[in-house]
Amino acid sequence: MTRKVLSATVVFTVAAHFAYLAYLPSGGFLALRWPRSIALHVATVLWGVGVVVFGLPCPLTELEQWARGRAGMDPLPTSGFIDRYVAGVFYPAGRTGAAQVLAFAAAAVSWLAFASKRPRAQSD
Repeated sequence: MTRKVLSATVVFTVAAHFAYLAYLPSGGFLALRWPRSIALHVATVLWGVGVVVFGLPCPLTELEQWARGRAGMDPLPTSGFIDRYVAGVFYPAGRTGAAQVLAFAAAAVSWLAFASKRPRAQSD
């Protein structure tokens, strides 16, 4: 693979990561408009829980690390994508746990709104 393709892979994974991080707290609210998308949002939140709570590896971080190494770029810090691009930029450094709680809380609120919007079965 050429260095250009590998660099583009890094850019793509960073963009995909930011899209994921934006979708996690907001996807349930989007499902209020597009109800079929709720399944994707549930999967997104479950994967986020797996990464945060159970320490599952993030495939986007793994792909970025792989591409960076082959492109001759500096590796991500051992703490990963969040500490490289997000912490200290979008919220104060050292507050990742609080940001995660807020993101998952927003998802939970959106699910409650989604559940209350769904039509109830009528019993006669």
